[in-house]
Amino acid sequence: MPEAPEHILVIRLKSIGDVILTLPAVHALRENFPAAKITFLTSKENAVLLQGFQDVNETISVDRAALRTGNPVKMGREILGLFQRLRAGKFSLVVDYQGYGETAWLARITGAPNRWGSVYSIGRKWAYTRGIGRDDDIQISDFNLSLLRQCGLKIGAVRNEFVLPPEPLNAARDFFSRHQLDPLKPTLYIQAFTSVPHKNWLLEEYLALAAHFRASGHQIIFGGGPRDVAPLERARNEGFVVATGVPLMVAAGLVYLSAVTLGGVTGLLHLAVAMKKRVVMLVGDRAGQPGLPYQHYDWVVSPLEGLDPSKIKREAVIEACERAFSESAGNVFY
Repeated sequence: MPEAPEHILVIRLKSIGDVILTLPAVHALRENFPAAKITFLTSKENAVLLQGFQDVNETISVDRAALRTGNPVKMGREILGLFQRLRAGKFSLVVDYQGYGETAWLARITGAPNRWGSVYSIGRKWAYTRGIGRDDDIQISDFNLSLLRQCGLKIGAVRNEFVLPPEPLNAARDFFSRHQLDPLKPTLYIQAFTSVPHKNWLLEEYLALAAHFRASGHQIIFGGGPRDVAPLERARNEGFVVATGVPLMVAAGLVYLSAVTLGGVTGLLHLAVAMKKRVVMLVGDRAGQPGLPYQHYDWVVSPLEGLDPSKIKREAVIEACERAFSESAGNVFY
């Protein structure tokens, strides 16, 4: 174990959920090195998430889109700027939780005397002073903690705490007000689409479930990204509030103000868990533990047979949501 590093670099470029799932390990780094400056290197689109990482002092973002343009000027400017920042950081410890070829290079470029990394293939071990083989059979957060433990750190009580800044929370409150949503009524936030279509529950089922809970007095918000605007027009036409394309942190605020968040394996549901919010996650392959809600595998609903999430019965999801509402009763954040 390095002696009290003054400056630590954490690397996790993508994706939203995987960045969120580094939180327990970031907390553990802070507990082991309370005086260190912790810098987090991530993709530009995920940098906003680091506002909720209270143990992180500084963020470095890389514009990966610029690196894929094929424009030598843009690519060269981005690479040179990143190289200069990494060298200027004078990091004494780098922890690469991603372990891709590009992140292995970035870890090596820092020149840090201690470089720990998640290793997918033996050929990447050269980049690290300690390369730990990837274990895809355990939840990602647990593997991140295991990496630190195998490199000599002490892991005490596990923390997983994302602190939502006041600005996006206020924006979410404004959204509630504009859409005549009562913050004192139970709200169900539905993230209907994942980044992988075959992992989605059917939109027709979400709409039927939403109608069921609306009839019993619950408020419904359908959330999603810009590409979900057209598919969720059906939800809008059926009178549900739709929040597609709102900034990521504002979506986090809407989840924070809601009693329960329902959806597939998405970064927003992992974010909800880290904000101590109740979720119901629809998962086709329950054996794929790396993507399950951290420390809350009992919040998962899977099909009784097979691995196709579209086969999950509506009645099972309704029952899980009702249980979630009962467990979150009185847990109002406004």
